[in-house]
Amino acid sequence: MKKRVITAIVALAIFIPIIIAGGVWIDITASVLAIVGLSEIYIMRKRIIVSLDFFIGAIGVLLLSLPENALRWLPSDFSRFDLAYVFVALLLVLMVFTKNNYNFEDAGTTILSMFYIGNGFHYLAVIRNSDSGGLSLLLFGMIIVWVTDSGAYLVGRKLGKHKLYPAISPNKTWEGSIGGVLAAIIFALIYMIGFNQFRNITTMSQSVPMLIILTIILSVAGQIGDLVESAYKRFYGVKDSGKILPGHGGILDRFDSMLFVLPLIHALGFI
Repeated sequence: MKKRVITAIVALAIFIPIIIAGGVWIDITASVLAIVGLSEIYIMRKRIIVSLDFFIGAIGVLLLSLPENALRWLPSDFSRFDLAYVFVALLLVLMVFTKNNYNFEDAGTTILSMFYIGNGFHYLAVIRNSDSGGLSLLLFGMIIVWVTDSGAYLVGRKLGKHKLYPAISPNKTWEGSIGGVLAAIIFALIYMIGFNQFRNITTMSQSVPMLIILTIILSVAGQIGDLVESAYKRFYGVKDSGKILPGHGGILDRFDSMLFVLPLIHALGFI
């Protein structure tokens, strides 16, 4: 527990100033986190990081995590997805030159990881740097994720009886899941109304029922993101995605829910 608390304090001392500063600092941070996240997938799969396929995948995940304005040198009709596909093609061609030592399943896992991780961290920076109250909107998403996680854990420990999905995550319960959503609603209302964040997040309706519906959607999405990570960790037979955060696991362990929630905030039209 002591190690966990110390890691949390150090991580927050680094991360909070970065999200407050925004700009190029959050852009760089998002890209670094994306590359580390990809490396954790490789380590879970027991594949070598110092390899040509990881190098290609790392460039791909970097391109997908970068903000659009970092790629202004591209032709106007050429997006970061188009550029990333070049590296998708390179991974597929690599199968030929390695005579299937690097095979289709390997390429598929790397490509899926590139888009899942790269696009998720892309919106960490994009939301923070948006003109729609970026800092307030990012904190809104983070509060929902963190409170859902904590609420689900506390309620699940006290009241949990009915397993949510034991084949994937045996400790999660329906009571904890619902408790997490309710806790997220309470804190979202406090944050948005008590701290008058509606004035900052100009794209969000000031309707309380709509705020509650939005919070439920994002809270559930965050829990799905958590279950997704539980699924592939169980598949690879590991407890944590990595060891970069002592007592907390890896980057994917800390951002699994955010990788689902942040793109959804964009998809719902808030930036």
